[in-house]
Amino acid sequence: MTETAARRGRPRDASRDRALLDATLAVLAESGYGGLTTAAVAARAGVSTATLYRRWSSKDDLVIAAAALCAEDLTVQPDTGSLEGDLRALLRDKAAAMTGEGGRLMRALIGEATRSTALAEALAAAFLAPVHERVGTIVRRAVERGEIPPPEDAEPLGDVVVGPVMSRFFLTPKAPDQVDARAAEEAADRLLPFVLRALGHRA
Repeated sequence: MTETAARRGRPRDASRDRALLDATLAVLAESGYGGLTTAAVAARAGVSTATLYRRWSSKDDLVIAAAALCAEDLTVQPDTGSLEGDLRALLRDKAAAMTGEGGRLMRALIGEATRSTALAEALAAAFLAPVHERVGTIVRRAVERGEIPPPEDAEPLGDVVVGPVMSRFFLTPKAPDQVDARAAEEAADRLLPFVLRALGHRA
């Protein structure tokens, strides 16, 4: 293999990818989607715009990659032995996510997502799909335990869980990143009885 071929086959520097995505999140937090430019992101990451464009061909592609970076790790689904325990863990996880970097990203992009199908799909994949998957598992366990009857339509159940959390942290004057971890956990616990009843649980 020639030296030129070896250079062409060299893997992309993952540390630069991460630096660019971190810079994207930082610029979004400071300036919002409208104020984000590829030049500002490249400067924040300490690379050239040519380096950025070799990885992502547009501003939207870059933002979508940043959303994927913030995708919630809700794939670990601890079985607490009860519907109440499983939902409490999920609501707390979601509240923590909404008051962290993922919440800041959604706040910066949620308006723009109404005008961009690709961006809306990326946000849904990063922040909504994991919740729906985990709720499906929680409900299946609860049905198997006999805690709740089988739902007639399981599709909306993820929205039943995520909707109140989104409302609590996005439709209130206080920004998600101004809520400390303890307050987020307490807010999740207050929602728990209502979500339990919505899923058909009776104490």
